[in-house]
Amino acid sequence: MGKLFKFSKYLLIHLFCSLLVIVAHGQKIKEFIVNKKEHLLHEFEDSSGKSNYILYPTLAYTPETKTEIGLVNLYLFYANKNNKNRLSEINTFSFYTAEKQYGVLLDHAIYGDGDKWFFLGRGKFQYFPMKYYGIGINSPKEGYDVVNNSNIQLRERVLRKINGNFFVGAEFDFQKMYNVEFLGANKVGYDYPTGYKGSSNIGFGMGLVFDNRKNVMNVRKGLFAELAFLNYSKSLGSTNSFVSTQFDFRYFREGFNPKDVLAVQGSALFNNGEVPFNQMAMIGGESMMRGYYLGRFRDKHFLTSQAEYRFLPFGFSKRLGAAAFISTATVAPSAKSLFSSTFKMAGGVGARYLIFKSKDIFVRFDLGFTREGNGYYFYIGEAF
Repeated sequence: MGKLFKFSKYLLIHLFCSLLVIVAHGQKIKEFIVNKKEHLLHEFEDSSGKSNYILYPTLAYTPETKTEIGLVNLYLFYANKNNKNRLSEINTFSFYTAEKQYGVLLDHAIYGDGDKWFFLGRGKFQYFPMKYYGIGINSPKEGYDVVNNSNIQLRERVLRKINGNFFVGAEFDFQKMYNVEFLGANKVGYDYPTGYKGSSNIGFGMGLVFDNRKNVMNVRKGLFAELAFLNYSKSLGSTNSFVSTQFDFRYFREGFNPKDVLAVQGSALFNNGEVPFNQMAMIGGESMMRGYYLGRFRDKHFLTSQAEYRFLPFGFSKRLGAAAFISTATVAPSAKSLFSSTFKMAGGVGARYLIFKSKDIFVRFDLGFTREGNGYYFYIGEAF
């Protein structure tokens, strides 16, 4: 009953966030009827300049959660209803899993009129028992511990266009992990990591972004590059003092056919100082190194890259498509040792379904393969 009560509380938070989204943008949610083609997925499309709202349940399976049920609110819009502006999106997601994890996530990428301002961020509130395999690229698969914890994150970038597609601005990150409990399955005798009793860290910094994408949920052509710097300091109220520097590069171009997309990404993260284990560089998840458990390998620094070929859609279909992807990554205790570290590989295939035709938004179902097992992922929007 206690866990059910807590999940109900998180679901109420989700519904409240959804209400804020609707009220803030004046969206009138209309009654609609499920037709045979759309089933549980619905779209409102008056014209390409109008906003879209969708509410739908999800069913997924990932290495982190096993079976997962969820509820998504997705709001798509253009500033001033002008489709010459870039497409903005606000996404709230509540979930409950077979691993008894639950929470609410809020993601957004909002462009102002004329793209003068860019707001990019995430908020999450969740109870998320997880597997901890230790630190380093050689941590054994069979040596994990189960860690009970609750966590909060508020990450926001407030960026101003300075010239062309260049944006610069402030970045803020707050992360709190509490009610942390290692359950004692420490089979390989590792030392407990920094932050194993919990941590609360506030980071302030700056970001420089180049972004000429038009549709962040399905980029067909363009370039995104970000250099971000965040300083977490005990003098600002943090549990730990450390500095984080992140670089992210994404390039998209037309494939062999006009509707195909070739997408590549390279990322690097460098942490120096007393980094808690929950804020270390991690391999795995639904975006990069699909198929690996998120946090299967973690350390202070990482390098990752991936490539994906997307058929959006197939030539013989108006809505059905597919993708194939491959990625590699490593983690290391120092930046110098990254290139001599062992690189892990992952790859996979996926199916696509065009859900918002005028906005060019697809649902994706990805199957990721690794030497340690597989992962299944179901989301709206591409992995990167």
